[in-house]
Amino acid sequence: MAETKPLYLGPRLKRLRRELGLTQQAMAEDLDISPSYVALIERNQRPVTAELLLRLARTYRIDVTDLAGQDSADHARRLADILRDPLFADIDLPALEVADLAASFPGVSEALLRLHGAYTREQAALADQGETGATPDPVAQARAFVAARRNFFPALDAKAEAIAERVAAAGAPQAYLGQHHGIRTRLLPPPVMMGSIRRFDRHNQQLLLDDTLAGPTRQFQVALQIAYSECRPDFSALLRESGLADATAQNLVRRALADYTAAAILMPYDRFARAVEERAYDIEALTGQFGTSFEQTAHRLTTLNKPGAERVPFFFIRVDAAGNVSKRLDGAGFPFASHGGGCPLWSVHSVFTRPLQVHTQWLELPDGQRFFSIARSVLSGGGGYNRPRVERAIALACAAEHAPKLVYAAGLDPRRVEATPIGISCRLCHRPDCAARGLPPIGREILADDYRRSQVPFGFAEG
Repeated sequence: MAETKPLYLGPRLKRLRRELGLTQQAMAEDLDISPSYVALIERNQRPVTAELLLRLARTYRIDVTDLAGQDSADHARRLADILRDPLFADIDLPALEVADLAASFPGVSEALLRLHGAYTREQAALADQGETGATPDPVAQARAFVAARRNFFPALDAKAEAIAERVAAAGAPQAYLGQHHGIRTRLLPPPVMMGSIRRFDRHNQQLLLDDTLAGPTRQFQVALQIAYSECRPDFSALLRESGLADATAQNLVRRALADYTAAAILMPYDRFARAVEERAYDIEALTGQFGTSFEQTAHRLTTLNKPGAERVPFFFIRVDAAGNVSKRLDGAGFPFASHGGGCPLWSVHSVFTRPLQVHTQWLELPDGQRFFSIARSVLSGGGGYNRPRVERAIALACAAEHAPKLVYAAGLDPRRVEATPIGISCRLCHRPDCAARGLPPIGREILADDYRRSQVPFGFAEG
């Protein structure tokens, strides 16, 4: 009879414990074992017995297969794939050693996989769009999935609309969560939450929230739990449809779909679309009507693409003070740069000087296309003394012809207003007289400045 191979689940057990918000002592008490034994298992110094595996499944109401999966086999396969890179061609890497590394040192294996993924994504960013051999960027894959559907998912909107009616009947999202799912919502101080703002305690059927969250954020997190409780099959169906194979890309898409559904529960399509018309796209007025944040409301405006009930198509972007893009949704055909910084003349990069104020701006691209932009800074985090707070900027942009429908540009003629000349990015912009330029344009000869230095950073030859 073949000998049964020991089952080592250290990293997965540690991840489960952290997801449940448990200390090693608390998990040991739940499983009737010693804390030192939990520590040894998490360090892969002890295997998990069949009895303990079943006890874990019963105690925390999870599927045994979620724990006893084939992570080591998957790591071994992925490691073998990356080790075929020409970078390692001169190193002898026997398959048995790779398998032993994946099984015995899963943390090191994951670190190597992440490092190689970061390396290949950097190569892809530096390479031309059509170059082959570069590993696809999971962030780009997730954004492409959403963009291909114009950030509109009719099945999720229909389901969210029905949920919203039941939530209204229950009186509040928290009440609905308790009545329909038996999940109690509790507010706990940050030290107890251990770095989480939301955590679902499956063992005790409790939704735990950081008690310093602002009202709109708190409501959104409750709506997010409702979305995960009722719409997982819908998310899975859309993921299967996407054909995405990368686990990170799948997780990013699942998160985007859950966020979409939560927003649709708080701002049901038909009611929100009517309010948008009545309020002439006044974002601050809409936040007051629906109890949502400025960013949540602006994001929802990009999703109003139901056939026959479309509203103004918007492009949405969120950046930090360093220009890093953390969210981008294209619904208006705005040609934003895929890599590198944007145009410094766009007000989304300067709103930090006047925080929490709405900045409007007419924009004109080198080819003559005109857009109207609404930008404002937004805050997240904080909620207590010395707690980290993050300030970002968000912007909505629509084609100039739609601007008169907005309260921000009412009565203005898009063809006559003065617009700020911007480019997609410095490397792709050939405007010769831009004093804000940070880099020379691709494909232009830069002139010598031995005898003359102009006010603009670079002088380049015509044509």
